Amino acid sequence: MSGSDPDAPLVRRAQRGDRLAFERLVDRHQHRLFTLAARTLGSRNEAEDAVQEAFLRAWRNLGSFRGTALFSTWLYRICVNAAHDLRERRVPEPAEAAETAADARDRFVERELSGELQRALGELDDDQRRTVVLCDVLGCSYAEAAATLDVAEGTVKSRLFRARRELAQRLGTGGAIPESKEW
Repeated sequence: MSGSDPDAPLVRRAQRGDRLAFERLVDRHQHRLFTLAARTLGSRNEAEDAVQEAFLRAWRNLGSFRGTALFSTWLYRICVNAAHDLRERRVPEPAEAAETAADARDRFVERELSGELQRALGELDDDQRRTVVLCDVLGCSYAEAAATLDVAEGTVKSRLFRARRELAQRLGTGGAIPESKEW
């Protein structure tokens, strides 16, 4: 396991069955996973379900984590998959905007962006939405997003470019939407 992973000591303990160590990992990452799921699904309730499912999957599969990526990247991937699975099973209902996210670092919330942006985000295809959420909301690097999504960095860059352009068109900003640092 990588020595540069800040979660490595807790992960090793959790892999040996230490539930308290895993609870600390949950505490450390639950808000960011909620932000990822809420912005991906557009629903607070579904996001809570996806995060719960992600942590259950992580606990069950912790022994398979080898540390070739950061634990957080591995966890994001599990959450993306849980959100995707939930989205596939969902019964269509009126859109429920995720107006508040639990992570104070969520750039969407910091700028008090409208439900209009959440709706526009929800209209992107799944791949573009996941990429925007990882890069522009959670601040993942291209490499982290690529590892989470299991695609090449170039794919992340092109998806992000197209997603930003599409969001700008949907929001009527006439051009490109601001880079994530300005959100």
